[in-house]
This record gives sequence, C-alpha cells and structure tokens, in this order.
Amino acid sequence: MDEIKWLEVTVNTTPERLDTVCAQLAAAGMDSLVIEDEQDFLNFLEQNKRYWDYVDQELLDRMHGVTRVKFYVTDDGDGRAQLTQYTHGLEEEYTATPLADNDWAYSWQKYYKPLEIGARLYVVPQWLREEPIPAGRVPFYLNPGLTFGTGSHASTQLCLEGVEEHTVSGCDVLDLGCGSGILSIAALCLGAKHAVAVDIDPKAVDVAYENAALNGIGRERYTVRSGNVLSDKALAAELAGRSYHLVLANIVADVIIPLAPQVPKLLNPDGVFLCSGIIDTRTHEVEEALKQAGLTITRKREKNGWAALEAHL
Repeated sequence: MDEIKWLEVTVNTTPERLDTVCAQLAAAGMDSLVIEDEQDFLNFLEQNKRYWDYVDQELLDRMHGVTRVKFYVTDDGDGRAQLTQYTHGLEEEYTATPLADNDWAYSWQKYYKPLEIGARLYVVPQWLREEPIPAGRVPFYLNPGLTFGTGSHASTQLCLEGVEEHTVSGCDVLDLGCGSGILSIAALCLGAKHAVAVDIDPKAVDVAYENAALNGIGRERYTVRSGNVLSDKALAAELAGRSYHLVLANIVADVIIPLAPQVPKLLNPDGVFLCSGIIDTRTHEVEEALKQAGLTITRKREKNGWAALEAHL
C-alpha cells in the first residue's frame, strides 16, 4: 500500500487578521490549525527561559514579524479539493508545500501537548502515553492524524466539557461529524456503554477506529460509519432506529441548522443534544433552529469567539 503524501499549507497574515483567518478556516471545516506568531513565540521564550542559557539568533530572526497559520491536507485530488474549500474567500495568499516523509513528526507532533478538560478528562497524544496522568483524571489517548481535530480547538473543548458533564455509566452516544472520534471516544472512556459515530469523510472511519483502539475500545462498543445524515435518508432512518442519551454535533452552524429537525427523533426522553463549532455571531440562528425543532436550550458555553449549546426535549 502506498504511503499517504501530505501538503503543508501556510497562510501568511498579520496579528490583526489572525483571529479572522482562523475563524474562516474553521468555519470552512479545518479546525486542526498550527499558529506561528512572533509574540506567542517571545512569550514562550520568556515563560521558559530557565531551560536555556541563550536562544539562537537565527531562530529569533526567522520568527521576526511572523504571523502565519498552517494546516495539512493529503497530496491528492481529495486533499486539493479540501484545500480549495478551506481557502475560498481568504484575502491572504497561501503556499502548499509537499512534505518529505520525515517532516511529519517535526511539523506536527511538537505542537500537541496533553489537555485537561473539565474536572476529569485528560486528552493525551499517543506518543506521550508513557507520561504520568494527574490524579483524578481519566486519560484519553489520541492520534489525531493530519486532517482531524485534536481537542485543542475552542469548539471541541466546549463540547468535551459537555460530554464530561453528561456522560453517565452505561449510556449510548451518537457523534455526528465525528472526525477523529474525539467526542464519542471520550464518552466511552468516561463510562458510556456504546457509541455510534458518523462522518461525511470516509477517511474518518479508520482514524476514529484507530483512536478507539489506543484506548482499548473495540468495535463491540464503537461503530463508525461514513455518510451524510442530511442527504442519506436510509442512514438517517437507521440512526433513528434507536435513541441515545447523548447526541453530539461539533460541526458548523450551516450543518447544525438543517440537522436540528432530526435531533428529537434521536434523543432519549432524558437525553441531551450538545452542538458546537458555532461562531458566536451565528449562535442566535442555531438557537432558533433548535427551538423550532421542539428542543429546549438549557445552557450556552462560550470561548474565544465560539459557542456550544446544550438542549433537551
């Protein structure tokens, strides 16, 4: 089997435009972003100066004036189609550079550190699994791949907080737009009995199953499907054949809004719908769609310009 090749996409911008560029890319579906910013770099040096005697001037020069955003797509027709989708409407210029086989760890793993979510969850990149787990935390090991979320994005963190709060032992979970499977696998780690995950991208299936296996979770507890619940009526009917305590959708407003009418058919009477990936300026549109679908919004979480909503029947 041929090795997957990747493109490193670099968008050069300014400090003033950085948040806007990140929001545009995330709204288009790319939430695994690496931000390289001179001020962040200088802050990092200041906070960690006890670890070195000096910093290479060449490194300082290379970071001078830099504000850029990087992400990765596969170097094939699908990846280039995603690149066109993600960059549509961007004012900034970008470059797409093929990665050599040995570039991957350098360009990617160094940016991901363990994350504490809520009171219990601890998201750990799998290459750091030998490090100790803080007392009272439940580890969730993750190998995000290049095209799916790692838990570092604000919208994912907001939804993970809801997953932690509402996962009860023995419950069933449905994860719509699962990506790397981070939300549904987290629920399984926290005690859910079974989870079903769906993503429009077929590549998500293998990534999610691999991440589940890292946590000792097999296919008897976890089912991952590829498909579009909005256009595939057979898939939608299959999912509605059972009900779930947790229905999760960390997608974007333009998908959550048409999805809302399906949600009541998927929830247990005491179930919870958690949706995220919503830019705060569009929260009211999603709230209205959920109310029109017969759901009652019971909580809104906000972080860094993003919102997550919790709703019940």
